[in-house]
Amino acid sequence: MATKNNKRKLLYILLPLVLLGIVVLRLAGNKQEALSKVYHYNKEKAISVQVDTVRAGSASEERVFTGTFEPDREVKVSAEVQGKITGMLVDVGSRVTKGQPLVQLDRSLLQLQLQGVEVQLDGLRADVARYTVLAQADAVQGVQLEKAQLGFRAAEVQKATLVEHIAKATIRAPFDGVVTAKLTEVGAFAAPGVPLVQLTDIATLRFTVNIPEGDIGFFNTAEEFSLSTDNDPDMRLASKVAVVGSKANMANSFPVQLVVRNTADQRILAGMFGKVHVQERSSAHGVVIPSAAITGGSGSAKVYLVKEGKATLQPVTVSGTLGNRSVVTSGLHAGDIIITKGLINLFDGAVVAAQ
Repeated sequence: MATKNNKRKLLYILLPLVLLGIVVLRLAGNKQEALSKVYHYNKEKAISVQVDTVRAGSASEERVFTGTFEPDREVKVSAEVQGKITGMLVDVGSRVTKGQPLVQLDRSLLQLQLQGVEVQLDGLRADVARYTVLAQADAVQGVQLEKAQLGFRAAEVQKATLVEHIAKATIRAPFDGVVTAKLTEVGAFAAPGVPLVQLTDIATLRFTVNIPEGDIGFFNTAEEFSLSTDNDPDMRLASKVAVVGSKANMANSFPVQLVVRNTADQRILAGMFGKVHVQERSSAHGVVIPSAAITGGSGSAKVYLVKEGKATLQPVTVSGTLGNRSVVTSGLHAGDIIITKGLINLFDGAVVAAQ
């Protein structure tokens, strides 16, 4: 009986020990497996980075503002006299010169009236000549001669009026341009103030751009800037500031208008989008590098230089920023190779491979 109890006690002692051993072995195996999966960084392995060479030059940054090209002159041409339209002498897209006929009104009735006045003038001219001779001979009173002379002058005024109306029956272009809209057709009735055609001058254009409040100081009247078009970014045009808005819009931006001459073949059309390029200059002297290359705060700024295939930390002094670049006034020289990308795993003395 005692032997049986001893065996049972021994079993109670050994069983937990066995279970504990199994757990310990299992945990040890899991630890080894986890350690095998952990990435062990090899400090001797080269880190891939992107580099740039420091260049000497002025500390400047190009700012770009988007705007729209608009015609310098655009007008809806209407008649000065009323009449039936007998001819449309241009169509949409026609290029016209100043004084070229655009629309012809019926002038047949005016021409008949002019013939009648000319006949009247012939009779009055003869009356004036006859009464002049008679008045000199005291055969008629002088008042009769005066009436004849007044009648002749009135007929001349009537003739000049008809000639002017006949001339205005031909509507002409007020300036060189392109017909951008035809607002009537042959057979319609023209009246003063009713638009007939729209004429647009694109030889000279206005470039309108809305400038934020913080950047309005870049633009001054008569100052020159370079423009480009979205459909031809490589083409640069000289422009001059004509108007700087004195009142902001709802977006707190100020309208600025620049005047620019179109190309000889007038490639820039009204309504096209473009950009005005502004060179922002820093008063500080130094070199300009990408801001992404700088590590640390403003008082402890550093960059990584590449020397003999290794990254070397170099303290620098940053005096200001220009967009996404920084002006460095000390610590760097022209020709230094700096690391601009791949800084995450980088450390002083790391082996690097420039891409």
